[in-house]
Amino acid sequence: MAEAVRDNISRHRFELDAGGHTAVSYYQLSPGVITFTHTEVPDALAGQGIGSKLVRGALEQVRARGLKVVPACTFVAAYMDKHPEFDDLRQVG
Repeated sequence: MAEAVRDNISRHRFELDAGGHTAVSYYQLSPGVITFTHTEVPDALAGQGIGSKLVRGALEQVRARGLKVVPACTFVAAYMDKHPEFDDLRQVG
């Protein structure tokens, strides 16, 4: 069973444990902005929606912190494109 998404600040990534594996989404912080750079879901977790759960949890935490998002990671960008409820988080410009 999947646990909650957590921010591993020291490793600059959000993490989600499931089935004995950890999915991660790396980021870089700058004032008021978080740039997601890469997301990894272990092969053992593929096709289970773990990546989407990870990104949703990360974006919810980002919203709570009042940050804007630069989705440099193609997975995060695709997720945001499919979920307009996160449009307000996109960094414009």
